[in-house]
Amino acid sequence: MKKQIMNKKLVFLVFLLFFVFIQSKALSQEILTKKEAVKSVLDNNYGIKIAENNVEIAENNKGILNSGYLPTLTTNMGWDFSLQDRLAEIDGRDPLDQNDLETQRYNANLDLNYTLFDGMGRIYNYEQLKLQYNLSQLEARETIENTLIQMFSVYYELARRLKNVEVLENTLTLSKERLQRVEYQFDYGQINKLAVLNAEVDVANDSINLIDEQQNLVNTKRDLLVVINEELTEKFVVDTTVTFTPLLQIEQFIEEAEQNNVSVQIIEENLLISDYDKKLSFTGYLPRLDLFGSYGWNRNISPESPFFPGSTQTTKGYSAGVSLSWNLFDGGQTSVRIQNAKVAYESQQIQKELIKQNVNRDIKNAFENYKNRLYIYKLQKKNVTTNKNNFDRTQEQFNIGQVNSVEFRQAQLNLLNAQTSYNLAKYDAKLAEVQLLQLTGQLLNTEF
Repeated sequence: MKKQIMNKKLVFLVFLLFFVFIQSKALSQEILTKKEAVKSVLDNNYGIKIAENNVEIAENNKGILNSGYLPTLTTNMGWDFSLQDRLAEIDGRDPLDQNDLETQRYNANLDLNYTLFDGMGRIYNYEQLKLQYNLSQLEARETIENTLIQMFSVYYELARRLKNVEVLENTLTLSKERLQRVEYQFDYGQINKLAVLNAEVDVANDSINLIDEQQNLVNTKRDLLVVINEELTEKFVVDTTVTFTPLLQIEQFIEEAEQNNVSVQIIEENLLISDYDKKLSFTGYLPRLDLFGSYGWNRNISPESPFFPGSTQTTKGYSAGVSLSWNLFDGGQTSVRIQNAKVAYESQQIQKELIKQNVNRDIKNAFENYKNRLYIYKLQKKNVTTNKNNFDRTQEQFNIGQVNSVEFRQAQLNLLNAQTSYNLAKYDAKLAEVQLLQLTGQLLNTEF
């Protein structure tokens, strides 16, 4: 009786120590949530930073300071000094020898220029710069979406590796328990040595599989840290839970995909820019009218000459005017530019139809793939339940000697394969959903 109480206390102590170990291990691991990973990507990824810089450049370009609507104001100042010797020989007079004659000239002027009319070129160019800014925003969004797809691919791969490690750890624990059991059975002469050797081989194989998967896990963590550009210890883990968007909502996203897909929006913006290229090419036929004004100040200090005494002259004043220029014939260059702009615009229209066609195809393929992955995920989930029930029964029968070691191992492998296949199917289905959300233009509008 006392021995039984001691055994119960020992079992309870082992269980308590195991529980504390698991809890401390969990607490020591930092969990990187999907929301935190997305934030890290948006804040730190180099590709996204470059795209944001391009947006900032486009925003600067579309400002009033780059529009051509403001006048230009320039100033020039100068000073000229010369020191010369001069010998003047004049008929009927004695030669006049002059040395160290200084001449100084000072000038300063302020010029104002303003274009009153340039054939509508400024207007079209200014509107085009605004469209270029919109285009840069769409291109930045495309970069963000592609980077998020890359991040989620690695994130869910890491989640799968984590679950696989859990499965393999459990498998190894069961194999060690089985080895211990068959060793007891061998010691009592119930089985032969072959069963013990088979159990030892299975423990070795399970250990190798676990080591390999743990190494894959570490490598995948490094891949994720590169994408999110974060300094985290390799002890961190990711959130392995997955929730799926309702199918009805997915179908609604697909109906609105043509208006929201970033590739379609980019080609539409390029089409508007090409339209302004056509208008800009026509401005070559129109005149240009410029207004200019100037204020100038000049001073000349001259030495005396044989005919004039030394003098200092100062002039200052204003000037203004209007200039009209009109290229009546440029050898046909404007005509060629107009024709090329029309052809380029038609090419953009063809490109738009091609992109829309490809996007519609990609969405249909992605939706079918998503439904198939979701169906496989549900089947694999049921398959895990079936194999778990089968393994539990096999384990019970193995413990009472009704099932041999080989049959137990087969049930164990079936459960292992079912669990790893389930992990693969779950994260494949979620990644297929994420890719579908990108194609429908809803990736940045979805909470993860």
